[in-house]
Amino acid sequence: MTESEARPPVTEGRPVFRLRMTMFRRVGDECVARFSREEAQVLRQCVAELATLLSKVPDLDDPAIERLFPDVYPEDPEQEAEFRRFTEADLRSAKQEAAKAVLADLISGGGEVWLSEERAEVWLRSLTDVRLAIGTRLGVEDDTDIQAELDAAVGRNPTSPRVGQLTVYAYLTYLQESLVSALMD
Repeated sequence: MTESEARPPVTEGRPVFRLRMTMFRRVGDECVARFSREEAQVLRQCVAELATLLSKVPDLDDPAIERLFPDVYPEDPEQEAEFRRFTEADLRSAKQEAAKAVLADLISGGGEVWLSEERAEVWLRSLTDVRLAIGTRLGVEDDTDIQAELDAAVGRNPTSPRVGQLTVYAYLTYLQESLVSALMD
């Protein structure tokens, strides 16, 4: 191999690295993905942190909790309290069960995951919750350009925790989109 073949391609003066990321695909009636050990560890950590957040006594001032359990009646505190009294425990339990299902399906050392359509829906709900919690903590809004945020964070300090957090958020988004696509095939 020559020296030029050993170097990564360069775009706008910066090296471009092509990383292979896991993506779901449709195989018959199931959605399948092969996770590397590192991907499995990151995903397990994110889902486990969500499960921990959901298992605690809710801190209603925590923006992530507010995002996961939004007010249905923000103009009527009495009606909101009544609604929460009847629904929040079941909703919290369903979110915890979805997180447990993902953790049960995902081997920490990586490997293939085969999901029925029903189980894929459970994964989608859990990935949504993880992304909502992380996105809220990162200040991600509907119109946020994640790639631009990531580029800006790298430009400020490539080793900052925000770079890692935005990278994980982008990965989870990609993974979730691939699962939606696999379900639609």
